[in-house]
Amino acid sequence: MYKKHLVSFSVLVLVLALVFSCKKEVSPSQPGEEMLSQQVATRMNPPTATTSVFATGLNNPRGLEFGPDGNLYVAEAGVGGGTMSTVGTSCQQVPAPVGPYMGSPTGGRVSKVDMNGMRTTVTTQIPTSQNALGDIVGAADVAFLGNTLYALVTAGGCSHGLPNIPSGVYKVNSNGTTSLVADLSAYQRANPVANPEEDDFEPDGSWYSMNNVNGSLYALEANHGEMVKVGTDGSVRRVVDISATQGHIVPTVFDYRGNFYVGNLNTFPIMGDSKIFKVTPSGNLQMVADSLSTVLGIAIGKTSWIYVLENTVGHPFPTPFSGKIIAISPSGQKSTLVSGLSFPTGLTMGSDGNLYVSNWGFGKPPGGGEVVKVTLQ
Repeated sequence: MYKKHLVSFSVLVLVLALVFSCKKEVSPSQPGEEMLSQQVATRMNPPTATTSVFATGLNNPRGLEFGPDGNLYVAEAGVGGGTMSTVGTSCQQVPAPVGPYMGSPTGGRVSKVDMNGMRTTVTTQIPTSQNALGDIVGAADVAFLGNTLYALVTAGGCSHGLPNIPSGVYKVNSNGTTSLVADLSAYQRANPVANPEEDDFEPDGSWYSMNNVNGSLYALEANHGEMVKVGTDGSVRRVVDISATQGHIVPTVFDYRGNFYVGNLNTFPIMGDSKIFKVTPSGNLQMVADSLSTVLGIAIGKTSWIYVLENTVGHPFPTPFSGKIIAISPSGQKSTLVSGLSFPTGLTMGSDGNLYVSNWGFGKPPGGGEVVKVTLQ
C-alpha cells in the first residue's frame, strides 16, 4: 500500500478533546447531586483495563464492528493473491505463491465472532492480493446499514496485484456472495485530489476506514487523502480533501460524535507527530490534538472518553509488542491504557462497554491474527 508507510496499511490517530455539554446546576438540597458527582468523577479518572485473547484463527484482521445481532464482524485482508511488481507506470506479473486462495482474486474474508469467541466465516468472496513488497491488502473495514453488511475493500491497481478488480464498497449478501456497490477506483481516477502523493501514489487508493453515520456510509482513504460519502446507489461524494490543506499525511481512521474525528499515520520513519483533526459534516477541518503515533483505531465512549489505538510507539518502523491504546479524557489528558500489543490494526467498542482490538493484523502466517478484548474498569 505504501512504500514508505505502514506496509499495506493506513494508520489513523484520533486524539480528541470533547467537552461535556452544560448541565443544569443542582442545589445541595436537591436529590441526585451525589450521583451526578460520581458520574463526573468517573468520567475524569483514567480507566484501568485487563486484556484477554477473545478470538483466534484470523487472516490479517483489520477493521471490526459489532452487528445488529450482537456478534462481532471482522474484516480480514486475507492471505494474498497474485503478486505484481511495478515498473514505472506499467504492471508486470510475477509468479503467485502457493497456498489457500493465493493466486486467486478472492479469499479475503469477513468473519463473525460470537460472544464466546467462536469464529465462523461470513464470506470469502472478497479480493485479496499481495504486492511486490509482500504487503497484503483486501477487506479493510466493515459496517452495517440496518441488517445489511458492507465491506470496504482495497483491491485494485498494479501494486496491489489485482488491476482488473476495483477498490470499493462491496455488499455482502446473505448467501456469502458479494456485489460491488460503489467503484472507488473509478471515482478517484475521475476526481483527483488537490495534492496527490507523487513518489508513492496508488491510482486506486488505499481505503481503510468506514462507518455508518446517521444511516449513510462514509469512507476514508489514506494515500490520496480524502473522506467520501457513499450511497447504496453507487454514488460517491467527497466530504473533504485533506490533502488540499495538509498534504500527504496519510489519514487512515475516523469516528463520529457530532463531527468526524480523523487521525493520520504520517510518513516513516515514525516520529510521533500524528494528529487528530475535527472535520465538520460540511468539510471544514481543524486540528485538535497532536503528538500521537501511528494510530490505526479510535473509539469514542459514552462518557466522551476517547480511546486511540497506536500501532507502534517508540520505534522508527512497525515493531511487534510496541502497540498501545491511549485513553484521552474529555479535557484532553492522555494516559496509557494498554501496552504490548503487536501490529494492532483495528479498534471498536462493544455494547458491553469494552474495547475489542484486531491484533497481529499483519506479520503472522495465515490464521495468526487475533482479537484482543480490553475489559474496562
